[in-house]
Amino acid sequence: MNTTIMLFLLQDGITNGAIYALLGLALVLVFAVTRVILIPQGEFVTYGALSYAMLATGQVPGTARLAVAMGLVAFALDLFFARNALHARLVIHSVALNIAFPVALLGLIYALVGPGTPIAVNIALALLIVAAIGLFLYRIAFQPIAHTSVLVLLIASVGCHLALQGLGLVFFGAEGLRAPALSNAAVTAGPLRFTGQSLAVYGLTIGFIVALWLFFGYTKTGKALRATAVNRLGARLVGIRTTLSGQIAFLLASVIGAISGILIVPITTLYYDTGFLIGLKGFIAAIIGGLVSYPLTAVAAIVVGIVEAFSSFYASNFKEVIVFTLILPVLVLRSLAAPEVEEEKD
Repeated sequence: MNTTIMLFLLQDGITNGAIYALLGLALVLVFAVTRVILIPQGEFVTYGALSYAMLATGQVPGTARLAVAMGLVAFALDLFFARNALHARLVIHSVALNIAFPVALLGLIYALVGPGTPIAVNIALALLIVAAIGLFLYRIAFQPIAHTSVLVLLIASVGCHLALQGLGLVFFGAEGLRAPALSNAAVTAGPLRFTGQSLAVYGLTIGFIVALWLFFGYTKTGKALRATAVNRLGARLVGIRTTLSGQIAFLLASVIGAISGILIVPITTLYYDTGFLIGLKGFIAAIIGGLVSYPLTAVAAIVVGIVEAFSSFYASNFKEVIVFTLILPVLVLRSLAAPEVEEEKD
């Protein structure tokens, strides 16, 4: 170990930590608003990354067709739950959101896809695909059981993870994929070399943190999400649509996950199940943040990334064990600091 190697490890750790910070923020956002521990967050990473990689090669990813299928299921659920109070406005809204949007997106992809499609267009299409999947996932799997216990929501989250991971194997195959970098530019600072991709990671992470701060602090929708997070029943009593809040939370989480995947896939080869491990490291950061604090989650994510980088240098065979062990002292301290709560009786 010398100064140069230490600087390289710090750079690598901060880059990885920035990705984990994005995922941790998404997990905190979803849990605060909906009480869902979003285990499929890793699948949003995978779907965004590999959809972008397939679009870059001129292929139509299977996730675009999955969005159409999920939209049809969501439309059927809308009709079923509103069967006693159906009216034209509701049906038109449901058709536009659940059928017209994913079908139009699929048609747009077939029209634009090709080897010469600009990178920006492929990124936009990949983000729209994953955003639609995230929105429909909440409508299908979580909205009907939104008022149940956290344990039931966790079981549903595990089921969604397994289903999406299996579909990922069908859509993308067992072979890994990589995608073109967002930029080929590079900046040298002493022994360190910052590529355009790593600079994009830093810039987008900082940009998202600032944007979320402004969104929750200064917009009406953001304040409604905060109110839902503080007291779901109280938010409903003052006229806040908690269902819409859940949809917005899942939409933001899916977009953040897709952006994280798009930032990663030019740097390393991703497989259909890689996102789960990446999402778990974001989950560690979210747990350290108590699933409530955005700044603490971001700082914890950077720490997780740095610990992972140094662990890979000193004990590469045990780096995952070392990283996941970080959660143990945090859980012990939080359990000791938490007030005693009596178990609810039936």
